[in-house]
Amino acid sequence: MPPRFVIATRNAGKIREIRALLGRLPYAFVDRFEGVPPVLETGDSYADNATLKAVQTSLHLKLPALAEDSGIEVDALGGRPGVHSARYSGQGDEANNRKLLGELAAVPDERRTCRYRCVAVFAAGDSVVFVTEGTCEGIVLREPRGTGGFGYDPLILIPKLDKTMAQLTLVEKNRLSHRAVALKAMKKRLAGWLQAR
Repeated sequence: MPPRFVIATRNAGKIREIRALLGRLPYAFVDRFEGVPPVLETGDSYADNATLKAVQTSLHLKLPALAEDSGIEVDALGGRPGVHSARYSGQGDEANNRKLLGELAAVPDERRTCRYRCVAVFAAGDSVVFVTEGTCEGIVLREPRGTGGFGYDPLILIPKLDKTMAQLTLVEKNRLSHRAVALKAMKKRLAGWLQAR
C-alpha cells in the first residue's frame, strides 16, 4: 500500500488543482477528512497560516499533511488584501470581488498591477518538512471575465495570455499559477522524500 498523506483543505477548487499538480507521485491522497477541527488562520504570513493548517491536521490525523495558503497582493493597495484575501469582505468570493473593485474604482488601469502568492507547507506531526513558494503576476480588471476557477480569478488578467485566471483551462492554469509554481517545487521535494521512506 502506498504511503498516505492529507491535503489539508476543505476547498474543493484547491483540492482539484493540488491533485492535478501532484498526480503522479507514489502515494494515496486523503482529502476528505472527518472530525478535524477547523484551523484558525491567525498567522501574519502565508507561511504561518499554511504551517498552522499542515501541522494541526497532521497531528490530529497522525498522517503527514500538505497545506497551502495563498492570496492576492494589489500594489495600489499596499499589498492588500494579502493573507486576508479569503476573508477580505467576510462574506465570500463575490463580496470579496465587489470590495476589491470598489477600493480600486479610482485607480487607473496602469496602476492596477497585482500578484497571486502561494506558500505550501508539508508537515509530519509537529515538524515542518518542506516549504515552497510561488507567484504569478497579473492586473486587476474593472469587471469579471470567465466562469472557471474560484476566488478572485475572474478579475485577474494574465497579460501574456490576455486571459483571466477564470478563462484558463485547468491545464493552462496548472502551467503558470502561483499554486502551480509552489506545488511543482513541492512535488520534486516530495518525490525524494517518498523514495527515502
